[in-house]
Amino acid sequence: MSIEKGIYEHFKGGKYEVLALATHHDTEERIVIYQSLQDGKVYVREETMFSELVEKEGQKVLLLKGGYGGF
Repeated sequence: MSIEKGIYEHFKGGKYEVLALATHHDTEERIVIYQSLQDGKVYVREETMFSELVEKEGQKVLLLKGGYGGF
């Protein structure tokens, strides 16, 4: 899954806006910089973790889904 700027919904219900994508200086790993729309906190997460599958009610779902309003 390719992450783009936009609004994403966490599988537990929170909403986040992806502000930017970055590359780690030493490892070249892709990093997602995103902000909670509930409390304004800014977070970073590896792109691979951002798009991972988690279990919810016995089914595999995306940790964060969306990308609504992306650029």
